[in-house]
Amino acid sequence: MKVAVFNTKRYERPVLEKAAEGSLIVFNFLEPRLDAQTAALAAGHEGVLIFVNDLADRAVLEKLSAGGTRFLATRSAGFNQIDREAAREFGVSLAYVPAYSPNAVAEFTIGLILTLGRHIHEGHNRVRRADFNLEGLCGFELRDMTVGVCGTGRIGTEVVKLLSGFGCKILAYDDEPNETVTLLASYVDTREELFRYSDILTLHVPLQPSTFHLIDQTALGMMKDGVFLINTSRGALLDTPAVVEALKSRKVGFLAIDVYEEEASLFFEDHSSDIISDDTFARLLTFPNVIVTGHQAFLTQHALRNIAETTVQSLQEFASGMPCTYAVPAP
Repeated sequence: MKVAVFNTKRYERPVLEKAAEGSLIVFNFLEPRLDAQTAALAAGHEGVLIFVNDLADRAVLEKLSAGGTRFLATRSAGFNQIDREAAREFGVSLAYVPAYSPNAVAEFTIGLILTLGRHIHEGHNRVRRADFNLEGLCGFELRDMTVGVCGTGRIGTEVVKLLSGFGCKILAYDDEPNETVTLLASYVDTREELFRYSDILTLHVPLQPSTFHLIDQTALGMMKDGVFLINTSRGALLDTPAVVEALKSRKVGFLAIDVYEEEASLFFEDHSSDIISDDTFARLLTFPNVIVTGHQAFLTQHALRNIAETTVQSLQEFASGMPCTYAVPAP
C-alpha cells in the first residue's frame, strides 16, 4: 500500500518506518503541507497521512479521490481540518489518533503554569546575563489558586489528576462529567460559572462550531481581573485580538498558549530570518506575561510512538478490508 505522508518532520520519519516494519506499507515522505496546490503529490497513493495544519477540505478531497486516494488519516486527536461530509461523498475513509498520550499535553500544561506563574523563563534569562536581581520575579503558589479545567476528556482528566497534587481548588466543566474527575474536582453547571470563579483557566475542549472563539470579549468580561489563561488545545478557541486587548487592560494577567488560530503559516517551520507579518501574533510576543510555544505540547517519545503505531494499525486494517478501530466519527 503506497502512502503519502504530508508535512513530514525529521523526528517522525524513523518512528513511522519502525512501526511499519514487516508490513506492505510503503511511505512517501513529503515536506509540504497538504492543500489544494499540493494535493496532486498524492496521485497514485491509496493512503494519505496528514497533521493538524494540513487542509483536507472539499476541494482537496476531490483531488485526492481523483488521484486514487481511498484512505486518509490524521496523525492527531483533532480532525477539524477534515471535511467529513466531503470525505464520505468522495469515498475516502478517515482515521485519527484519539489518545496518543493525554499525559504529554497534560504535563506540558502544568509546565506552562509553573513556568509563567513563577517567572522561571525570566529568571533563567536574567542569570544568563549575570543579572541576579529578583525584582519582578515574585510568583504565586498553586495551592492558593482556584483552577478551572474546561473540558474533562482524556487530556482534561489527566490535568485534573496532576493538579490534585498541588493542593489547589479545582473546578471543572464538561457536557459529560466523568467519575474520575468527580473524585478530585468540583463540577460546575455552566461554563460561565467556571469563567467567573477561576483564577487560572485551562482549555481542553475540541474545536467545533460551539467552541469557536469560546474565549471572546463576553467570556473575558465574566472572568476575574488578572485571570491566567492556558490553551494547549486548538488556537481558534481564543478570539486572539480580544485576548490582546484584555492583556493590555490587565484583565488577563498571564497567558500561556501552545496553539494559535493562524498558526498554519507559522508553526513547525523556521522563520527566524523572516519578518512576521501577523500583527496580532507579533503583539503577543511583546508581553512579558505571555508564553507562546509552537504546538509542542504533544511532542514526547511516548506520544510519537503511539501516533505511529496507531496510524499504521489503521492503515493495515484498511488494506485488509477490516473495520477501522480508530475511524473518525461520522459527521
